[in-house]
Amino acid sequence: MLKRRQFVQRAAANVVSLPAPVGGWNARDSLANMAPTDAVTLENYFPSVSNVNLRGGYERYATGLPDDVETLMTYSGATTDKLFAISDGKVYDVTAGGAVGAPVVTGLSNSRWDYTNATTSGGNYLYMANGVNTPYLYNGSTWTSITGASTPAITGVTTTTLTTPTLFKNRMWFIQKDTLKAWYLPTSSVGGAAQVLDLSSVARLGGYLVAMAAWTIDAGYGVDDNLVFVTSNGEVLVYRGTDPASASTWALIGIWIVGSPVGGSRCLLKYAGDLLILSLDGLLPLASALQSSRLDPNVALSDKIQGAFATATAQYQSNFGWGLLYNPKNNALFVNIPVAEGAQQQFVMNNITKAWAKFTGWYAFCWSLLNDDPYFGGAGFVGKAWTTGSTGYADNNANIAARALQAFNYFESRGVKKYFTRARPSIFTNGQPAIVCAINVDFSIADSTAPLSFSPQVAGLWDVGLWDQALWGSDVEITNNWQGITGIGYCGAIQLNSTSKNMQIQWAATDVVYQMGWAGI
Repeated sequence: MLKRRQFVQRAAANVVSLPAPVGGWNARDSLANMAPTDAVTLENYFPSVSNVNLRGGYERYATGLPDDVETLMTYSGATTDKLFAISDGKVYDVTAGGAVGAPVVTGLSNSRWDYTNATTSGGNYLYMANGVNTPYLYNGSTWTSITGASTPAITGVTTTTLTTPTLFKNRMWFIQKDTLKAWYLPTSSVGGAAQVLDLSSVARLGGYLVAMAAWTIDAGYGVDDNLVFVTSNGEVLVYRGTDPASASTWALIGIWIVGSPVGGSRCLLKYAGDLLILSLDGLLPLASALQSSRLDPNVALSDKIQGAFATATAQYQSNFGWGLLYNPKNNALFVNIPVAEGAQQQFVMNNITKAWAKFTGWYAFCWSLLNDDPYFGGAGFVGKAWTTGSTGYADNNANIAARALQAFNYFESRGVKKYFTRARPSIFTNGQPAIVCAINVDFSIADSTAPLSFSPQVAGLWDVGLWDQALWGSDVEITNNWQGITGIGYCGAIQLNSTSKNMQIQWAATDVVYQMGWAGI
């Protein structure tokens, strides 16, 4: 006779302490083969060296823009920096924030422009171009539409076809839109007779140029700088030299093939001593990618989230809004993912540990830095991102919701069922955020927690609040309260959800209590 199967519990409970998932988001490995410090989901938490931290918030820095802000440009002058936003075919100075005033440039055909800064003996300049309108040159006070007859002027080419202004070896370079031609100006000049470098006889896969950038191996702008061209079909053409008109000082270094670029002219980013390219192969550092086969995924910085990255490029490749931002102040590298308008997200990498996370809630079309702070173009506003401090951990004065699901863990007992009963996350915080801990078993990745609500208490105001009655801020302190969890399975993964406003959350570790048993007959 068969007996009813029973779950037999051992007398003693087991307690295991798991570190927070500082290894970051893993969208590459199987659920059964992740490191304990990885996470299946890591949303709005940022993995640091020792903790997993709630990301900063954002504030609407500049408001009243007439449409989506699709370009942000930072002008770097001799004594001051400025931030410009392009919305509805108009350029606005948003440096001071607040409600925007009248536009400084009008009549543009679109709001999608490329730009670069350049310095000559005549001063500090910002060059912008889009391949449809005439390029514009800003000298710190005046905007000039660049034609063949303006002052300064560019002759020898129709200026409305020029895009992607780039500074290389004291020369301004441009791409002629939808061609394999690049044009360059005389040295140390923002105008003059343009000369052509025709790459049609070199680019074997055809297509057209989409991006170019200076690439240096020594982390600076030295004599060994290279000029990199990327075509629409994924060819990377690298040149070295100073004067393209002289064979003795200009040479083709090599031609390589990567996945087709994603994001058009915004697919390249100078990153320390390297150049990153955003392509269907992932986020690739050129120094490694050009020395390795396309079949070696380990060279990609995005290797650990390649599953999510491949899905995003396959589904959203044609959407506008792909872009890269290096944010040294927060040790972060952003990849902007345009899921849909009003639903953009970011894949964010820790520059130190190379661990990844996903950010939601920052609906960005483009990014730029001003005084090392990250800003993004939104729907009718410019947002200042990663705001911290007593009022900073909030998204436009709203709660920040975050979710993490750690890697599944067999707790060193494969093939044995466990009965999970309690968990105690160790959290450093300066308030009382709503935090719930749960357990997912046997590779279920569903969100098993109830929706969280959070209503922050109003803090006391200096010279207004009463002592011993008003709520005053505090330093970050540890809280480690036990929470009941329920789950029976062979392996388990801690899920930590939070919602909060104006307070920090630093997750250090989680203690888990479980009992082991087996199925008897």
